[in-house]
Amino acid sequence: MRWWDIDAVLELEKTLFPEDAWSRGMFWSEIAHARGPGATRRYVVAVDGTRIVGYAGLAAAGDLADIQTIAAAPDHWGTGLGSRLLTELLRAATAFECAEVMLECRIDNVRAQKLYERHGFEAIGFRRGYYQPGNVDALVMRLTTGSDGGTAAGSTSEQGTEIHG
Repeated sequence: MRWWDIDAVLELEKTLFPEDAWSRGMFWSEIAHARGPGATRRYVVAVDGTRIVGYAGLAAAGDLADIQTIAAAPDHWGTGLGSRLLTELLRAATAFECAEVMLECRIDNVRAQKLYERHGFEAIGFRRGYYQPGNVDALVMRLTTGSDGGTAAGSTSEQGTEIHG
């Protein structure tokens, strides 16, 4: 993800997460940590033609990575895009030499939970009222890396969607 992607990402963010969308400043801050020596973040966008149809981000600290966000446009649900974005983040976690990857997922987002489970994540707890202002609980999930490292998916789908850093 680059600074010029932020407007399109924000548009998608507000569509997908209307109650708790990230701000422009939050994205700027995250991508500022994703460049140069000592980078601790990896943010990517998925582009179909000229349109951003997905994005994802991961933060690393020591041997622990945390998936910050992952999103796919509704017209790309069921195409494998979410899996490809997640795979890219897991590759980054491996590159950052993280032993574990953590994430929070809305308790009512069963589609996302199934995606994470297919990639080996396990539920380990809850965060009550984590998503505000809706006061929705989060399911906390963890993946211990080392076996696959998320290397199963390629970087381009049959539909021509590409993932860029």
